[in-house]
Amino acid sequence: MSLNVSLNPNRVVQFLKKEPSQFLKSDIIRFVKENEIKMINFMYPADDNRLKTLNFVINSEEYLDSILTFGERVDGSSLFPFIEAGNSDLYVIPKYSTAFVDPFAEIPTLSMLCSFFDNEGNPMQSSPENALRLASEAFKKTTGMEFYAMGELEYYVISEDQGLFPATDQKGYHESAPFAKFNDFRVECMSLIAQAGGSIKYGHNEVGNFTIEGKIFEQNEIEFLPVPAIEAADSLMIAKWIICTAGMKHGYDVTFAPKITAGKAGSGLHIHFKLMKDGRNMMSENGRLSDSAKKAIVGILEHAPAITAMGNKVPTSYFRLVPHQEAPTSVCWGDRNRSVLVRVPLGWTGDKDMCSQVNVLETPSTTDPQKQTVELRSADGSANVYQLMAAMIVSARIGFEMDNSLKRAEELYVSVNIHNDENKEKLAQLASLPDSCAASAKALEDDREIFERYGVFAPAMLDGIIRKLNSFNDKNLRAEIGTDRKEMLNLVNKYWHC
Repeated sequence: MSLNVSLNPNRVVQFLKKEPSQFLKSDIIRFVKENEIKMINFMYPADDNRLKTLNFVINSEEYLDSILTFGERVDGSSLFPFIEAGNSDLYVIPKYSTAFVDPFAEIPTLSMLCSFFDNEGNPMQSSPENALRLASEAFKKTTGMEFYAMGELEYYVISEDQGLFPATDQKGYHESAPFAKFNDFRVECMSLIAQAGGSIKYGHNEVGNFTIEGKIFEQNEIEFLPVPAIEAADSLMIAKWIICTAGMKHGYDVTFAPKITAGKAGSGLHIHFKLMKDGRNMMSENGRLSDSAKKAIVGILEHAPAITAMGNKVPTSYFRLVPHQEAPTSVCWGDRNRSVLVRVPLGWTGDKDMCSQVNVLETPSTTDPQKQTVELRSADGSANVYQLMAAMIVSARIGFEMDNSLKRAEELYVSVNIHNDENKEKLAQLASLPDSCAASAKALEDDREIFERYGVFAPAMLDGIIRKLNSFNDKNLRAEIGTDRKEMLNLVNKYWHC
């Protein structure tokens, strides 16, 4: 049995004793028959960034084979507003590699994510998942490398305050019980996400931690391991669904909203990435960040304002992207610097073995951990993760196609906090992220040619994104609300479940 299979918590993987990428239809049928599965769920993300579900009762093996082979038709106009009702039928086809046992279903149920296909049996051109697939293919064709991604999923859990061991306001980072109240809930969610196929790195409490009007607001984070981009996006969609559903079961409110209230830490969706070739991480070279990594960073920076159209989709997104907080506003990058848009975190690139220094009986390791990633810090829970990662990949590819990428990398690098006095002159020279949905729509319109190149983003999809962003009419909203706490809370509540 593969080392990647032996400890995998997914029941389907354990039963079949093979990695998800190797699942066949016959495997799924065998699992259903031998594990007394009674129902099948097809799940797929719609334009509102929520997973939709289609339930099937298993009537016979013939019927099971049919739905696994041919999928089912759905009304695309009810899922995507840019699809006309007069020609809206779509097919949803299950992806066997995403199969997992529904942890909430009372009747034994096997769930799978689906891909969309048009009436001619071709991948739906304007499907966000298809855009991500095409972006990944174009990137590999141009660079010879694969784009791996992972998300840092931040969210708040809200419940009644019992008055015991009150937490310190805005000091929740890595807090433990009893001062942290929802550690057990987070661990439960992590276990369920892992059983559903998510590759989790770790979980912890985040900074946000406060009490208002008898309710505890506690910020948590679950971070994933880097995997191919489509797999990473799928995992984030399933994880959000699991966290919200588990919260409902416990009577907790859960929100991924970018802004929670005035003066408190908002929630982001930081996306790390690394470039892989022949099984090797190409982000570092001789203990330093590689030129390939710098080219990808520069491409993302050059088109960062347009990327916000995919990663910051509600007006409250832009109340999080303000100066002097741990959210970026200026287009720049740096090492271990949380004020920048693209951060290069510690990457285990040193030559000292820390493990044997702590554990003196251990022989120093000679293994290269190859852990270096780079982090985009602008996105939040309102993001369409497929569109977001596709936009990142397209932009990273542009970095390889530019003649002056490495020079631009030097120009956009910041060594310390960008808001320090010593950086005033540099700050004035840097571009800023959009301050509203309207500004993001304008940035996307200006850059749409690069996203449409190679057919990655369908024009209809971009038109739909731009139209939706403009519909908020928020061009001057930050200035209009200012410090009005009541209006801020009204806005937060409006986009609470983004």
